[in-house]
Order: sequence, then structure tokens, then C-alpha cells
Amino acid sequence: MKKLLIDTNIIIDLLAKREPFYNEAALLFTLADKNKIQLSVSSLTFANTNYILLQSKKPDEAKLILRKLKLIVQILNLDEKVVGLSLNDNDFKDFEDALQYFSAIENEVDIIITRNLKDFQKAKLPVMTAAQFLKTIK
Repeated sequence: MKKLLIDTNIIIDLLAKREPFYNEAALLFTLADKNKIQLSVSSLTFANTNYILLQSKKPDEAKLILRKLKLIVQILNLDEKVVGLSLNDNDFKDFEDALQYFSAIENEVDIIITRNLKDFQKAKLPVMTAAQFLKTIK
């Protein structure tokens, strides 16, 4: 079973039903629900998603959404090693992307799913959009 790290933008596509990306994000979660793939997110994604949700939801509503999300995804730790690797890496201009990337590397993720491919150009593991990944499994 493929293990995917889902970037924050894909989570927001799903939760906010952002078009034209919602259907692809929803398909990923359907595949995970059917145990065809394993979805993981960094713990940073939960913090970022909560921050975004609080812009339009009450705190209790945001927590309920995150509790449901937690049932479907594996949450990867953001530990001292991941932070250190991210701080010392010069390939990533965006620190958050480096944190996501090194969380994936340290947890032996197979593929990173994001809409920001340009931010992961020097990644040493496959990086795809949700649409690209879905084409590989059909």
C-alpha cells in the first residue's frame, strides 16, 4: 500500500471544497477510507488547518472537523531531527515545505501530494499533484 504525505493545500481543498481541486482531494480520501492508500500529514498541517478553519468556524466546529480528519490520516511527528534538517537545508526556500519534506523522508513516505510542485523541485522522492497520482492508479 502506498504511503502518501498530503500537503496542507490538499487538506484545505477538501475541507473548503475548493474548486477545481475538491474532487481530486475527495478521491484521495475515499481511497484511504477503502484502505487502498495510506494518507499521512505532518503535525504542522493540523496546526495550519486549525488556523485556517478558525477564520470561518467557531473553535468547537474546527476541532470537530480536525477530529474527523484524524480518523483518516496518520499524523507524523515534527521532531528535533526534522526541524534541524529543515533549518540546515538550502534546497527549500520555504521553511514549511522543508518541514513537510523531511517529515516525509523520516517517516518513509512513498510520495508527497501537493499543488505546489515548484516548491519541491529538488525532492529525492516523488512529488505529484492529486490529479497526477490518481492517474497512476487507474
